[in-house]
Amino acid sequence: MRKSIATVSLSGTLRDKLEAIAAAHFDAIEVFENDLIHFAGSPAELRAITADLGLGIDLYQPFRDFEGVPDAKLAWNLDRAERKFDVMEALGASMVLVCSNVSPASLPEPERAAAQLRVLAEHAARRNILVGYEALAWGRHVRHYADAWAIVQQADHPNLGLIVDSFHTLSLGDDPTAIARIPGERIFCLQLADAPRLVMDVLKWSRSYRCFPGQGQFDLARLLEQILIAGYTGPLSLEVFNDLFREAPNRRTALDAMQSLLYLEAETRKRLEAQSAAPQGATQAAAVLDRVELFDPPSPPQIEGFAFIEFAVDDASATELGRVLDALGFCRAGRHRTRNIALYRHGDFHVLLNREPAPDATPSESVPAMRGIGLLVDDPVRALNRAVAMQCPRLDAGGGLYPPRTAAIRAPGDTPIYFIPAATGTRAFFVHEFSPADDTAAPADGGLGRPDHVALALPVDQLQTWVLFCRAVLGMHPGDSLELSDPYGLVRSCGVATANRKLRLVLNVSESRSTQTAHLIAMQGGASIHHVAFDCDDLFTTVERLRAAGVQFVPISPNYYEDLPTRFEMPDALVHPLQEHGILYDRSADGEYFHVYTEIFAHRFFFEIVQRVGRYEAFGALNAPARLASQAQRAPERER
Repeated sequence: MRKSIATVSLSGTLRDKLEAIAAAHFDAIEVFENDLIHFAGSPAELRAITADLGLGIDLYQPFRDFEGVPDAKLAWNLDRAERKFDVMEALGASMVLVCSNVSPASLPEPERAAAQLRVLAEHAARRNILVGYEALAWGRHVRHYADAWAIVQQADHPNLGLIVDSFHTLSLGDDPTAIARIPGERIFCLQLADAPRLVMDVLKWSRSYRCFPGQGQFDLARLLEQILIAGYTGPLSLEVFNDLFREAPNRRTALDAMQSLLYLEAETRKRLEAQSAAPQGATQAAAVLDRVELFDPPSPPQIEGFAFIEFAVDDASATELGRVLDALGFCRAGRHRTRNIALYRHGDFHVLLNREPAPDATPSESVPAMRGIGLLVDDPVRALNRAVAMQCPRLDAGGGLYPPRTAAIRAPGDTPIYFIPAATGTRAFFVHEFSPADDTAAPADGGLGRPDHVALALPVDQLQTWVLFCRAVLGMHPGDSLELSDPYGLVRSCGVATANRKLRLVLNVSESRSTQTAHLIAMQGGASIHHVAFDCDDLFTTVERLRAAGVQFVPISPNYYEDLPTRFEMPDALVHPLQEHGILYDRSADGEYFHVYTEIFAHRFFFEIVQRVGRYEAFGALNAPARLASQAQRAPERER
């Protein structure tokens, strides 16, 4: 389907926005009025620039406070409209967006609104311009798409149609099912935006917190499904107001925008295909699939867990991190045959300590630093093809470190992600490039299992980019977004996981400059490891074994354990062992969570050991303040 985006959705000058939009392979734009008003050129010049970039202009917006006004004001409104039509003719824009009136002077008379919109449509028809009428969620009298559609029907003019905006529809909790009964040719445009579920004034919510499909919590695939069943054949157009997007690099935002539309099309296609195979609704769904070409990428990979993490290190951090891995029960599995890289193994999970400078590293590169993540997948080629189809850059994984033809991509922030065949496992993946280590003595069994999750510290403007990447490329599902209390500010945390729970990521950002998360991002300059968590069968025994091996854990205040029985109904027979071992505790309706944290390594990251009981699915986030406070109190003054 034709893909468009409103210029308000990106940062930068209008020329910068257009170049970013074109580079992301959009077909067209919506010109937001303020962008044109502040553009250092004429509408005709803007038309030429967009044409040179291969972009059309689908819509000019918004035209405010037109309908439902007293008769004395209609003439002035029509004069305003004619001036807008002059601009549109110079732009080559064929449609104007008229949003429902928010003025206190407007009248609650649908018949008056319909009559005045019909007059406007008559004027527009003389210019071969279409008028799209949109219900604003905070409109004075018209807030719902059904009310806007009733007015369009009553006006009954071929140049007047409905504009459906997903935010205005879903933020009010409207059921989009009835859209399927609107004639598709009378829906002139579909504007798309996702959003997190927030309890706040809808205007503030709309102007600051919209995001791209797949980054929020709205069911946009259901809405698009109903629009397509109605017979809509117009563009999919993004209109996103977001404070962070107004600061973020517009090239990355434009790529996120395109990826979000591809993801939405693919998800909608899956829904329609499922319906076409069902007894009810099969005819409608099949008709849509025959009429509309929706994006059909390779299916998401079946991910079986983490294969490895590669760290950039220097001599000192390699020695220190090596000691930590030894104490955790990793074995020294090998050294690279031609590079200064050590390989550590625990089960089928590996850690690489790479002392080689990266090709693009600066002389002051901060170490240790994450240099890549390997994932075990059922089909690396399919995983790679889906990622590339979803606009992820392919990564050349050559150069002798990894086997030839390793499937790899660049995730957000240029983070390398490698797809490793789960059938053969990670040991087989590394066998040719690494010689066995001289020290092959089996380490003491600390009781660790497989990696439970990896937490990443991200720049604040990359959280939604990563959420979309995890959903669209890796087929993961986000959980709730939480705000956690650091002694020096707030940290926002969002967990994402695959359906089989073999891959879990925790994404952390902080707008404060003083939190531990912000400190880590400042040192690394981008996405970095916050902590790595391993599961175990018996955390109490594991803590004893690891302490005996020299692992140091973050001490937890005795006050935490005094308070614990006031949060959960639990016997002293459980509280006392928790305190003795320094273990934190959480509980849900489905299970329990026991966890401990190691001391911070090299002022960067740490390890977590967890035990999940039952079907507990979260990450013990409510205990994070206890850990953060302890780490802050133990940090040297220069690190605070």
